Amino acid sequence: MKRKRFVGAMVLGGMVMVAAPAMADSCAQLAGHGLTHAALKAALQAVVPGNGGTGGMPSGGLDFPMWLTLVDDSGKVCEVVNSLTGSQSAARDIWLGSRVISAQKANTANAFSTGLLALSTANLFAAVQPGGSLYGLQHSNPIDPTVAYEGDAGKFGTTKDPLEKERVGGINVFGGGLALYNSSNIRVGGIGVSGDTSCTDHVVAWKVRQTVAGGAFAVANVPGGVANGGVNDALVQDIVGGVSAGGFGHPTCLNNPTNTTDDGSIEGN
Repeated sequence: MKRKRFVGAMVLGGMVMVAAPAMADSCAQLAGHGLTHAALKAALQAVVPGNGGTGGMPSGGLDFPMWLTLVDDSGKVCEVVNSLTGSQSAARDIWLGSRVISAQKANTANAFSTGLLALSTANLFAAVQPGGSLYGLQHSNPIDPTVAYEGDAGKFGTTKDPLEKERVGGINVFGGGLALYNSSNIRVGGIGVSGDTSCTDHVVAWKVRQTVAGGAFAVANVPGGVANGGVNDALVQDIVGGVSAGGFGHPTCLNNPTNTTDDGSIEGN
């Protein structure tokens, strides 16, 4: 009789476990808050000028087309978009390597930002150089090449991009990756942008974060950082003679963004 009761309890317990609600899909949550494929692509195109988009907003650099990847707070890729218009054949006019770099940047910003401190990928440049406080970080968490390069190339940047729902990993330590925070200052994921100079990548990512979903994830939500007196995750250009004054600096770039084009995303330019 005791054995029957034990077996019955085990079966009941199994039924309870099966019936319990599953954990929410955070990619679905982000989409529900406006971070959809269509919204991200529209926001990116509104920022990137020339044949890579429709916005014509100057951000320095070379005016090249861009890739953008969104990850959730666990590092899972939710969306991959690019700024190209027209057919996928136009993808020949965009740096293919930047697709995976954008995913690395999104992963890095999400993985090394917390509820108290946001670090953009740009903030990591000086810190990971030899003698820097985070030297070696750039060699940790390598990408998974079996995930990064699998799938149909014709689907890259579409709603069926092979990276979606995967954790590609990767560390990138120059501009273009930003953590996303909601209005309660909770980190909910990250975005990575790549395709131009690293400074312009950062500015474009910043402008997208400011505008997407009606500004729901704007810099005002960032709980703190290493830029602007500890306020946010702006790119800091304080490297003189190869040394960053604050330890979290980033070099200037070709056609460096200016105060009139960076939307407040660069300190010290």
